[in-house]
Amino acid sequence: MHQMTKGANVDLFGLSTATGPFTVALSWIDPSGEGEADVSVLLVDAGGKVGSDADFVFYNQPATVDESVRLLGKTPTAVGSEDRILVDLDALRPAVERVVIAASRYADATFGALDDLRLTISDSAGEVLLTFDIKDADTETAFIFGELYRRNDTWKFRAVGQGYTSGLAGLATDFGISVDDGDEEEGDQAPARPTAAPGSARPEPPALAAAGQPADPTPPKGDDRPKRVRTVRKKTTVPKAVKVNLAENPSWQHARLFPVTGLRNDQEREVRATATLLAVMAQVPEFGRRLTARFNAPAGTIQTFAEASFGHGDGKVRPDGVLRVARAGRIWTALIETKTGGNPLKADQVEAYLKVAAKNGYETVITLSNDLALDNEHPLKVDKRLLRKVALRHLSWAEVAHETEMLCVHDGVANPVHAWLLSELLHYMRQDSAGCQGFRDMGAAWVPVRNAVTAGTLRLGDRRAIQVAESWEKLIRQLCLRLSGETGLAIAPVLRKRRDGDASVRRLQTVTSLVESGRMSAEIRIPNAGGPVLLEADLRTGQVETTVEVPAAARARPLTRVQWLLRQLKDAPHELRVEALAPKHKTGPCDLLKNLVNEPGLLVPEDSSQIETFRLTLATGLGTKRGTEEAGFVRSIDTAVNRFHQQILQVLKLDPAPTAEAKDASG
Repeated sequence: MHQMTKGANVDLFGLSTATGPFTVALSWIDPSGEGEADVSVLLVDAGGKVGSDADFVFYNQPATVDESVRLLGKTPTAVGSEDRILVDLDALRPAVERVVIAASRYADATFGALDDLRLTISDSAGEVLLTFDIKDADTETAFIFGELYRRNDTWKFRAVGQGYTSGLAGLATDFGISVDDGDEEEGDQAPARPTAAPGSARPEPPALAAAGQPADPTPPKGDDRPKRVRTVRKKTTVPKAVKVNLAENPSWQHARLFPVTGLRNDQEREVRATATLLAVMAQVPEFGRRLTARFNAPAGTIQTFAEASFGHGDGKVRPDGVLRVARAGRIWTALIETKTGGNPLKADQVEAYLKVAAKNGYETVITLSNDLALDNEHPLKVDKRLLRKVALRHLSWAEVAHETEMLCVHDGVANPVHAWLLSELLHYMRQDSAGCQGFRDMGAAWVPVRNAVTAGTLRLGDRRAIQVAESWEKLIRQLCLRLSGETGLAIAPVLRKRRDGDASVRRLQTVTSLVESGRMSAEIRIPNAGGPVLLEADLRTGQVETTVEVPAAARARPLTRVQWLLRQLKDAPHELRVEALAPKHKTGPCDLLKNLVNEPGLLVPEDSSQIETFRLTLATGLGTKRGTEEAGFVRSIDTAVNRFHQQILQVLKLDPAPTAEAKDASG
């Protein structure tokens, strides 16, 4: 891996022999947990300007018309979030000389408040080719991280690290974009016709195009384009499903396109899950593109096949699926190996598919299971010699569900039939009997480590504790994926300390906490929550605590600040613990909500000092078992977070600004 310094350049094709698009990833650590940043890309000609506004790729315009550049979106990592971009250099117009990679922050937030600003570039095999760290960020609200540029017959990368204090609008203007930077959010209304709910009367589906056939790529005429680009984020309104229910009895179940009944064994679950996913990918181009872009596939016509047979040695092998993408006379192919439930991937099986792929000139083998990859490492160890010609990539069912829900519920698709197909796929994956429920098993090390914590015999040298720490990271990442899909917000872990460059350091911290206190903890950034949400699982007491600190409303007296909070928490669990904190105080008056309802004065500090923040903590019983049962550890964490999010965070409305009363009092 090549470590870049500011101003340096390198030949991309000299770093990798793999063909296909590159993935550019921007990452950072937000120690406050209060903000985020967005990536953007500008396609620039020899004159240093964009050819048109269509050459500006950002959150309101996430791909170029020819799909040469596409934003892949944010994904939670073990230390925060990562924003990824797919760049297909072969698909760029000849007039494009430079591909500028940038990022911008919201409102008045600056990049100096973020830690470990980093750019990485990976080839189509998923191998990280280079990294570039920006260490001098200060008051900038936008940053050019780097640029890919033509030089003779090759493409190079230059580490730029140039900041702007004028935000995304200022950066875009410098490259010839006409910006309409009004304060009003622009509405982006989806088609008015509603999507029919499953089981209700539905219109006849329109004739479907050939499987995965993309829409006509002809760009709109210049006269039809908006004259100015809006950098204010659009509001997307997804049409609501019709809610008419004609069932006479609650026991009646809607007929489903992808039923889970009749699945008798693991093999049948794998066959049906694979066929269901691949069929939807082929029929819903937006969805198929979202998933194939993760593996650096080109944009094009998608076709999928189930259980194709290939000769291997003296016999035959039968991958669960084959995925093919055609573009400009080239065909990209991936073999797919699927596991459902708690079934692990098998090295000999995957290695056989890698050999078949190499023999047939295929690009990739994709594994799909309920396990999650950490730190861009495949969860299965295979012979690395087999990866010289074929890429091995992994996808979790949790990631599939996340992409499905984001597209179906939040981003929307133009065709209502496609929206219905996505909703049916999402319903299928949510059924326990489908075996696609995501990470649910803490692993074989869980029970002995749990017992050692209870007995007080766990020590730092126990390798099983490291395995539990890895499972904890997977659980937190999946939790962020699920919450992001449900809310449509960018939810990610928060790391308070700078990156040490080694995941083993993070896991050792988790093991140390287990040894010393019997606890595992993580912080999660949820927008509009007031602050990061702290999640602490205490194996000794058998409880998991969820905590958030929210700013108090700007009221003149401490008691009115308490009453402001209690009015909003009238339906919250009575066992909620509420603590009032004065400025620069780590502790303060504390009591249960059930006692505060009638005596709010219990939270007023004895010296009548002003209350700056409230600390809210809710304890939930902790499951101890390793597996998928209701009493399992993973399910209890999900239950605790759901309870806190739905009953506390979603009902709290933070005070946007000081009131006149407070201003007079402070005046």
